[in-house]
Amino acid sequence: MNYLILNKPFEVLTQFTDENDRLTLKEFVKVPGVYPVGRLDYDSEGLVLLTDDKELQHRLSDPKFKVEKTYWAQVEGIPDEMALEKLRRGVIIKNVKTAPAKARLLEAEPAVWERSKPIRFRANIPTNWVEIKISQGMNRQVRKMTAAVGFPTLRLIREAIGPLTLGSLQPGESRELTAAEIRALKNLRR
Repeated sequence: MNYLILNKPFEVLTQFTDENDRLTLKEFVKVPGVYPVGRLDYDSEGLVLLTDDKELQHRLSDPKFKVEKTYWAQVEGIPDEMALEKLRRGVIIKNVKTAPAKARLLEAEPAVWERSKPIRFRANIPTNWVEIKISQGMNRQVRKMTAAVGFPTLRLIREAIGPLTLGSLQPGESRELTAAEIRALKNLRR
């Protein structure tokens, strides 16, 4: 079995083919037969787990197992405690309430790489980083949640899936999981 993580760069599809000639995982992952566990949007960055272990793939992707994913969202403005509390309780997106999230302001800007295309910058509107942990997987959920509380996401990085973190991986870099990391994933939500 193969298990690896990739730091997916901005504007790369989380699949191996594309009819529109956009960058895909094929450019970065040379291990045959592995598939991404879940998706990460084209305009999002960060940790993607790839494996050929179908049982693990199912357990990590199926919402009933509630595997927590950690995101760092650079948002427009500075969210107050009221906005964070709304995220913690869940917000309404298209008449559906999201599951509660864990949300907190990051005290300092995370040490992340420069993005290939800078975020839009407005001199009179500050930005801040929020850490959001969710176990749900609605389409573009974190972006929709921050927008729903009045703080649109400008940049989104998935920092962790369960116990796996990006660590020092740079965009486009991947590595195989250690035996301990594989055991930790297999023991999640048993």
